[in-house]
Amino acid sequence: QVRLVESGGGVAQAGGWLKLSCQFSVNIGNIDTMAWYRQVPGNERELVAIWPKSGSSTYGEFVKGRFTMSKDYNDNTLNLHMMRLEPDDTGVYYCNAKIRRRPTGQEEIYWGQGTQVTVSS
Repeated sequence: QVRLVESGGGVAQAGGWLKLSCQFSVNIGNIDTMAWYRQVPGNERELVAIWPKSGSSTYGEFVKGRFTMSKDYNDNTLNLHMMRLEPDDTGVYYCNAKIRRRPTGQEEIYWGQGTQVTVSS
């Protein structure tokens, strides 16, 4: 079982910034894919950014260069640095992890509890 705990949400003004963090209960070097999703009011949950273990991070089209992910292996943390925030970024942000167990290949998916981000105009 893997636990994910998000932190860092809050209220920011349009044009401002926030840093979200997701702390994992396991060594993040053993996680196949880490990602951030968000659910804005009235919409389905959507991908914000994804980082496969062996590959580069990619971002949703709406990010437009405003967000950046970083990893901290000392703390087993995945961070999401959000800049130039817009009111449309308001929503609940979720951390996600996928682990493919060896040798069975069984995939396990874990979610954090979510953290609220509110951007005021």
